[in-house]
Amino acid sequence: MQAIALIALFILDIAWWFVIISVILSWLIAFNVLDTRNNFVYQIANMFHQLTEPLYRPIRNIMPDLGGIDLSPLIVLVGIYALRVIIITYML
Repeated sequence: MQAIALIALFILDIAWWFVIISVILSWLIAFNVLDTRNNFVYQIANMFHQLTEPLYRPIRNIMPDLGGIDLSPLIVLVGIYALRVIIITYML
């Protein structure tokens, strides 16, 4: 059981970093530090968008419209942290 818990924690760590990188990448694109006309930047941004969008979409459907502020990555990070705490508390 402990091995399953450690694998789940590892997967949650990877998801955590994907969300963080996706947020930072979107900020860099929004502030024109990175240009999506560059094919490499576009491919990386598209990859992270496709990896994180399935996590964000259900939260965006539930949350009210806040204008230009997207809090779904923050809620995903809180959810990942909560899952980590539950796994550490009850499975390790």
